[in-house]
Amino acid sequence: MTGLRYVYAVCRPFGAALQSQLTGVAGDPPRLLHHHGLIAVVSHVPERDFAEKPLRAHLEDLDWLTRTARAHQGVIDALTVVTTPLPLRLGTVFRDDSGVRVMIEEREDAFRRALDRLEGRVEWGVKVYAETEEPEPTPERPETGGPAQKALSGRDYLRQRRQQARAHEDRWQRAEEFASRLHETLSSYAEDSRLHAPQNAALSGAPGRNVLNAAYLVPRADSEEFVELVDRTKDEAPGMRVELTGPWAAYSFAGDIAGNVAGDVAGDVSKDAKRDVSEDAKRDVSGDAERDVSGDAEDAAGEEDR
Repeated sequence: MTGLRYVYAVCRPFGAALQSQLTGVAGDPPRLLHHHGLIAVVSHVPERDFAEKPLRAHLEDLDWLTRTARAHQGVIDALTVVTTPLPLRLGTVFRDDSGVRVMIEEREDAFRRALDRLEGRVEWGVKVYAETEEPEPTPERPETGGPAQKALSGRDYLRQRRQQARAHEDRWQRAEEFASRLHETLSSYAEDSRLHAPQNAALSGAPGRNVLNAAYLVPRADSEEFVELVDRTKDEAPGMRVELTGPWAAYSFAGDIAGNVAGDVAGDVSKDAKRDVSEDAKRDVSGDAERDVSGDAEDAAGEEDR
């Protein structure tokens, strides 16, 4: 099959087989390109969609971008089951296999260092949301002929507003304190952690205010205990919602080497994509129905997201 080469990830050789029905971006099944003791996971994609000019246009199309990110994430998830992948940015495209081999040669030492650090480890995502307070019910109108409801005086109105403001501030302060304690607890268990910017509720569609958006690097063998640790915290603070996603490939800990790999077709065009589309893809692939599309970080494929 002819076409450009779309690169999902770099990893070391592994013995287990990928899913037999796995398809990647543009519907082509991924294959393994071996070079210098490393593997680039690639598939063929058509020039009409992935040459520089059409790719730049597609990155402005959220529907196309989301579909592509989901396919990209599906391959990364399948790799994560059988090995430790170093995921590359969404839209990393080369003209042919030779270009992919040159990319491996130029970054071989950095790839090996990153893979050494991530070997046998996965990323877990934890978000904490403070549930928004239900608005106070509007007093019912008195029945016709009944006594008229006494209007609040200006002083009473201002006092009520101050009380509401203090309650609002107290609620967010408790939420921030809970999120800080949880992050400290989880960070002490994980090998490494990353704090991401809180998600914009208007864009993500998730109810509540996001007060913690963090990623944790955990040895695969310790993941069950990490999940149990998160589960034990879920009922500690009323009005807080704790969401756990994963295990994912270690996007947040791959370092600059993964994010800075640019293809030889579209260069850095893929930097225009949003990381949040990848996060939405993570959650979609994992079966979580809640959307997680927001503008909280740059660079796709980047997660759920998962």
